Amino acid sequence: MNKFHCKFIVFALAIASISAQSKDKEKEEYECPTNVGNGNFADPVTCRRFYQCVDGYPYLNRCPSGLYFDDIQKFCTFKDEARCGPIPITASPVTEAPIDNAQRCDPAECELPYCFCSKDGANIPKDLSAEEIPQMILLTFDGAVNHNNYDHYMKVLGGKYSNPNGCPIKGTFFISHEYSNYLQIQNLSFTGNEIAVETISSQQGLQDKGYEEWVGEMIGMREILRHFANVSNSEINGMRAPFLKPGRNTQYKVIEDFGFIYDSSIVVPPNKIPSWPYTLDYKIPHECKSGTCPTKTFPGVWEVPMNSHFVESYEGGICPYLDQCVLHNHDPDEVLEWLQEDFSRYYEQNKAPYMMAFHTNWFQIKELEQGLHKFISWATSLPDVWFVTTTQALQWITDPKRNKELTTFDAWDCRKQSSQTQRPCYIGNKCALAYKSGNITDTRYMETCRDCPNKFPWLGDSEGTGIPGRDNYIYQSKDTSPTEDSESEKRK
Repeated sequence: MNKFHCKFIVFALAIASISAQSKDKEKEEYECPTNVGNGNFADPVTCRRFYQCVDGYPYLNRCPSGLYFDDIQKFCTFKDEARCGPIPITASPVTEAPIDNAQRCDPAECELPYCFCSKDGANIPKDLSAEEIPQMILLTFDGAVNHNNYDHYMKVLGGKYSNPNGCPIKGTFFISHEYSNYLQIQNLSFTGNEIAVETISSQQGLQDKGYEEWVGEMIGMREILRHFANVSNSEINGMRAPFLKPGRNTQYKVIEDFGFIYDSSIVVPPNKIPSWPYTLDYKIPHECKSGTCPTKTFPGVWEVPMNSHFVESYEGGICPYLDQCVLHNHDPDEVLEWLQEDFSRYYEQNKAPYMMAFHTNWFQIKELEQGLHKFISWATSLPDVWFVTTTQALQWITDPKRNKELTTFDAWDCRKQSSQTQRPCYIGNKCALAYKSGNITDTRYMETCRDCPNKFPWLGDSEGTGIPGRDNYIYQSKDTSPTEDSESEKRK
């Protein structure tokens, strides 16, 4: 080997060493935001990676092959959907005074079916014992439904798995507008899954916006689902705030005014005993991690909280969405064991509903998807475990039944229920539509059984007429019982 080759090898090794040191230094120098709390944050260098901050310590993670970190949605997604970060957060002025007039729970004055509370959120409805009630599991899916995830969802909800009464397990979808396929959403609703709303734009900072902005986002999304997925307003009972940032009292006033039954946006800190859903007649029975929870009373409005997922060793971290815990290096059996340990905290204690919340990216990692199927197969073998929609869970809570009574519980009997959503068409209309955001004009695509609109549906124009500000929503409250239908119509 000549001197040139030796020098070249030494130079290459030096470059590699410097590069490695640079990467180590980059990881060491990253500091978790001090005023935000736990969560996922964009890598300043590349969109293919992100940091998960747990108690102030940054854990570097890579997105699965082909996916990129979206710094708005805070998870890995497809390149054409990802908004690379770091994206600076501009705080909006708070639009309401932080008035705190909610009182602590008074069980003597709070009775089912219209009110439910407990001092710490851990009490079982009607003071039943855990041994005599079902363990409910709530599968929830956030964001757009499209060809990237629909088949994965159908592998779970397509009839492969059944509840103890023989009915297929079902889930709840909190739909956001962009990139959604409304033919597929219509089919999910037609086959018995619950459709709920997130928002149209999934904008950051919505928690600090005013009443009209929340109405436009929530009711506009409900109208888009009604018009393009043929899901009636009376079947859309719940909502979830973007990034799990509730809109203080404003969001809940919209929920109350426009006849929603429940919200599912509030995260419960990691507690050894999980929290049951509760009504907002009283102060929430746990710490508000987001800092934007309601402080006033909203009688009869239900909160279905997101209990934090974790195992005793805290391996994998703490997360409200399961895909935000770091399980990417586990094989399917290890994923199963992690889920079983997390689940046992509910099943072996107060049997509070076990909410399994997902984004698309969980299903892009085959080991995670396989581990989930192993868990569902195991859980459905237990005689007292039921996979139900969020509304079905509230139907049980308002009218609790013991295990021996569930075979005749109409709310969970698929033979006694039928969706109001009409059967979807076989071939939908594929629409390429003009879309404008600020000074940028683009094309957005959507599929629906309805005729294609003139423009991409958006805030103020939920039917895509091309007339900005066309929507004018008139509120109509409804009975807060989840067994009752409602109709909140848009008048123009």
